[in-house]
Amino acid sequence: MTQQEEVFDSPTGWVAQHIRGYVESDGEKGHRWRGVNTLLLTTRGRKSGNLRRTALIYGRDADGYVVVASKGGAGKHPEWYLNLVVNPEVEVQAGADKFRARARAATAEEKPALWRLMTSIWLDYDRYQARTEREIPVVVLEPLAGD
Repeated sequence: MTQQEEVFDSPTGWVAQHIRGYVESDGEKGHRWRGVNTLLLTTRGRKSGNLRRTALIYGRDADGYVVVASKGGAGKHPEWYLNLVVNPEVEVQAGADKFRARARAATAEEKPALWRLMTSIWLDYDRYQARTEREIPVVVLEPLAGD
């Protein structure tokens, strides 16, 4: 990922607006959203190769940052998740902090504790899981050394 590449924000209107405020204020506006912390995640599109950015609720764990690929309990995984499965090197902005990270799905051993962490932050994740047949992934974003 290079500084010169154009970044395409989420096509969902309210998410794009959230991202715009976050970027323009260097994380001062948008980091807190509805009482929870959010980060900006930039992935490389698995088909287009373009940089794609979205805003996600996050938690912190010893290994880094934790996000949930819930898509509100939709039947399919969110595009950002499908992108990072193919291209796990991502860019993250949490508040004013910007860094590169390696994204990975939580292991079966890690997931129960991380799921509890994330549902303590955003209660609706349990409701989202109940409305879909798919297992909602929990993703760990591990900052890369030197960032």
